[in-house]
Amino acid sequence: MSYDKIMELASRKSLFYQASEIYPNSPAGFWDFGPIGASIRRKIIEVWRKELVQKEDMLEIHGAQILPKQVYEGSGHLTDFKDPIVQCLKCKKYERADQLITKILKKEVPEATPLEKLNELIKNNNIKCDKCKGELSEVKHFSLMVESIIGRGELKTFLRPEACQSIFLNFVRMHKTMRLKLPQGIAQVGGAFRNEISPRQSITRAIEFTQMEAEVFFNPKEINEIGNWDEIKDYELKILRLNSKKVENIKAKELVSKKIVQGKLIAYYLARTQQLFDKLGIPLDKMRFREVDKDERAFYSLLTFDFEVETSLGWLELVANNYRTDYDIKRHQEYSKTKLEYTFEDGKKLIPYIWEISAGVDRTLYTVLECSLKNGKEGDYLALNPIIAPYQVAIFPLVKKDQLPELAKKIDKDLKNKWTETFYDEAASVGRRYARADEIGIPYAVTIDHQSLRDNTVTLRYRDTGKQIRIKIEDIHPTLISLIWCQKELSDFGKFIN
Repeated sequence: MSYDKIMELASRKSLFYQASEIYPNSPAGFWDFGPIGASIRRKIIEVWRKELVQKEDMLEIHGAQILPKQVYEGSGHLTDFKDPIVQCLKCKKYERADQLITKILKKEVPEATPLEKLNELIKNNNIKCDKCKGELSEVKHFSLMVESIIGRGELKTFLRPEACQSIFLNFVRMHKTMRLKLPQGIAQVGGAFRNEISPRQSITRAIEFTQMEAEVFFNPKEINEIGNWDEIKDYELKILRLNSKKVENIKAKELVSKKIVQGKLIAYYLARTQQLFDKLGIPLDKMRFREVDKDERAFYSLLTFDFEVETSLGWLELVANNYRTDYDIKRHQEYSKTKLEYTFEDGKKLIPYIWEISAGVDRTLYTVLECSLKNGKEGDYLALNPIIAPYQVAIFPLVKKDQLPELAKKIDKDLKNKWTETFYDEAASVGRRYARADEIGIPYAVTIDHQSLRDNTVTLRYRDTGKQIRIKIEDIHPTLISLIWCQKELSDFGKFIN
């Protein structure tokens, strides 16, 4: 099973692991990331930043993670952000009621199912604890908000459950100081916290996690005015409609003409989202946008398309694409008693509508790892897109003598000075070193051998094929740039050698 292989690799190579693991009874749902995992994770964020934030001329901010109670009264989270839970009366285990019923009955139960209906399903189907078969308590609501204590505790605060609230609170400031014009995206990446009753499946469902949020503010009367529409209007998206079991290939322009979405702006950003994850190396045939029924949608959303990827854990949601309309700005305006309207040049005012693209970094990391896991002659390896690999190139002296390490270290240093991320290794046979580099997804390896001393050439090897060419030492850096960023092939730079 791919999940087990990823967890074994993650543990052995310290990609990610339980936080505070040296202490007994450390709480579940918190994870640390080692050098390799942190590097891949950081590069996923950078691809998101380049492909979505920068290309779409969005503004990026960095908001506080702790906000006062009033913010979440305004957002609606204090009353509406909760899960239905049930407790075993025998072993005292807590479980999400809707998920337990779904697991036992093998039939999807919507998240918004009323408590009375959940209790009825448990009673009528004689559902017991899945651990000890004990009787279950009545279903009750459990708040997902994580409370925080500031100073002497006189001000009630919470860790943010989603990164977007800072964006909404900053909207008017951005409008005034950055001369914001609609439509305008505002983005941020940062931590979020949800008091999950049963965090599980490692980094895919945790209490602390990282989000890549983009909120697009626009005039609803201009929802069909989008500058780069011609670039994506014929692009096909993988769509799973309500009450359908088959994923359809639907062009962006057809999403609009068939009234599947409310306008071109929404179709445009759905297309950009799919293109982003294609760039990260996730196969198109494993993707889908699942149209979410109103009983399952978040309380603030008029339309939701969850971007999901098929994994060994099932279909995993990576991005919530929500049409939040004017819900957030209106609520914060009401509760803060502050005008949050957009002002046009002629003095007219508008509360903008919002299209949200909310992606989970940690779930994306897990999914990218699973989709990249391949089996080669020397064992499993990560066939990562080079732009998100933990290192761009490995540097290997063939042997630890004859001045080869000295030359290899000089090459390593020169590449680092040119901002190339290198991995130097001189331990074990070169074949074993290739396997170690492949395993963590390093796309290229430079080997310095005795011929290197004679003619200033090295071998350059590609991870996925094992094929090699010889190139001049001074050509290493420009060749790597072309291979990684310009999608050139190894054969473009020389003939393959044995």
